[in-house]
Amino acid sequence: MNSPSFKWTVLVTSLAFVVAQLDVSIVNLALPQIAGAYRAGISTLQWVIDAYTLAFAVLMLSAGSISDRLGSKRIFQIGMIIFGIASASCALAPNSIYLIIARIIQGIGAAMMIPSSLSLLNQRFAHEPDTRARAVGLWTAAGSAAMAAGPTLGGLLIELANWRFIFLINIPICLAGYLMSFRLVDAQVKVSAKQFDIAGQATWALGITALIATIIEWPRLGFTNPLIIGGLAFSVIMFVIFLIIEKKTHHPMIPLHLFKSGSFNSLLILGAVLNGSYYGSVFILSLYLQKVLHYSSLAAGFAFVPLTVGFVISNVASARVINNYGLWKPILAGLILFAAGFAGLFVAGTSTPYWQLFFPFLIISTGMGLAVPAMINGILSSVDKKLSGTASAILTTARQTAGAIGVAVFGAMAVGSNNAILGGVFKSAAISIGFTLIAVIFIYRLLKKSAH
Repeated sequence: MNSPSFKWTVLVTSLAFVVAQLDVSIVNLALPQIAGAYRAGISTLQWVIDAYTLAFAVLMLSAGSISDRLGSKRIFQIGMIIFGIASASCALAPNSIYLIIARIIQGIGAAMMIPSSLSLLNQRFAHEPDTRARAVGLWTAAGSAAMAAGPTLGGLLIELANWRFIFLINIPICLAGYLMSFRLVDAQVKVSAKQFDIAGQATWALGITALIATIIEWPRLGFTNPLIIGGLAFSVIMFVIFLIIEKKTHHPMIPLHLFKSGSFNSLLILGAVLNGSYYGSVFILSLYLQKVLHYSSLAAGFAFVPLTVGFVISNVASARVINNYGLWKPILAGLILFAAGFAGLFVAGTSTPYWQLFFPFLIISTGMGLAVPAMINGILSSVDKKLSGTASAILTTARQTAGAIGVAVFGAMAVGSNNAILGGVFKSAAISIGFTLIAVIFIYRLLKKSAH
């Protein structure tokens, strides 16, 4: 378990998750500076965040399928190269449109790195469940720590240099991951004889893009605007066509038989709830700390330190917890803590002392950090290892799609004055608690059913 092969595999695959998750959260602290540089409104800022997560979500399924067919190591390396080049383009962006396009390309690279990195882990430890649990826990801990540390690191870079440096930091990480990946062994059996599901990818991409775009532009255009109504209708039609295609094609992008498992479906819903709540809330909290409480970028960055601490502690402990209590009990405990942390955000006001925010931040990240490794292990253990790239891609797609929707919906609640931002904090916390408690009830009933 402690062989160099274990350490090397976890280290290299974790670099992909680190750089992908870092870019999800590090940008949040730079939003006021980006708005000032480009004279951008909140909808443009939402696009800066969601262009990345949207491309991530749209292409994740295809990337997972390609990873299973062409080899996880090859796709991992290509993703690293794309992400590094796109990061340099973000740093050099002369205007907001260029930045958004570069963020889309970053999302393409991330979509290739994440399922292939998980697939490489699963291949290496497919016959060692305890070791895989530890590896996934460390992989998740690295990514979660990066996501949580993003705001702090972003604040430091903005204070010491400027916001463009938040993208330049990705380049050495991508270079290291690419060079180190040559020692990895891609043990997967290739299934390259299968055809690529172009129709499925196209309808999925059109449907999810239309949905996110509609949600982002909703506050600006109004619900009765024909573009909004048409966008919603178009996305529904595309999703229906997508399901029909996947059911009838001989080589589906998503093997629908995976969804016959109740636990598989439950884990997907769980992933969506956690990411939608977390990503959307961090977007609003970044605005709250800087605009309502008037924190500097550096102070706001350090305010998010408890998120890093909670994630790291719970992720590192997750393997032992999973081995002792199974998958579902840690998930249930994590969800309860997650909801309790959001309940603590109701103390937020125009002059709230930081210590009152410290504990909610810590509890939110601890709960999420406890639930996520168990969720990922559950997904990987529920499928044949030849489909591990596809399965991990489905889970990550659900999470990233929900994250993009969370930013769009919660961001829409914060449009306007500082009072609107404060109201957005309350509304987003209430919504997060509601969906989390529904997930708790659902999983509790599933546990009781499996016990019988």
